[in-house]
Amino acid sequence: MWTCKLCEKQTVITTNLCDKCRRIKHLINLYDERVYEVLENCLVRKEFAIKNKERQEVKHTVNTMKNSIADVKAEVTK
Repeated sequence: MWTCKLCEKQTVITTNLCDKCRRIKHLINLYDERVYEVLENCLVRKEFAIKNKERQEVKHTVNTMKNSIADVKAEVTK
């Protein structure tokens, strides 16, 4: 018994690749460079997307803090 050579997670007995990795290898053989392009375009986050997400998170945190402060002020003025 060995581990799959590609994912290194699944146990294989008579082959080097598990079923899922064998499917990936087959797709690479069929579509060659297109597989790598699709993986890069769909799964790898671009720098601008990461920065945009960071800005959104900061904006959300600031808004949450503003709302909390407004709630406290409203309670104090009652």
